[in-house]
Amino acid sequence: MKLTKIFFLGILVFSFSSCVQKSSKKTVTVKLNVQGIPNIQSVGIRGKQKPLSWGADLELKPIIKDTLYSASFSLVTGYKFTEVKFTINNEFELKEKGNRKIFFSEKDSTIYEAKFDVPEQ
Repeated sequence: MKLTKIFFLGILVFSFSSCVQKSSKKTVTVKLNVQGIPNIQSVGIRGKQKPLSWGADLELKPIIKDTLYSASFSLVTGYKFTEVKFTINNEFELKEKGNRKIFFSEKDSTIYEAKFDVPEQ
């Protein structure tokens, strides 16, 4: 009986001392190459962590119209990466394929460059 109480006490203490990763603010700048895609009305990014969402685009602005678009966003996370997909005219890229993973730099800011609908190598 005493051994059972000690066992459950140990489990209780262990569960309250979980290994929580330290969160930090990360700023991500994405640059998306859309060259060769016709009739572009809007370019966006959607993702897993706020300020991104899977339900609405964060708009990318043109650096070179119909060729290169960019946006920056910040998030507070304890993870080493976030998952995203780009959209053109509200249509997702990489249909039937996995999400892109943006791995955060050890520094506070990360630059991620991609070509629309071309998977990472």
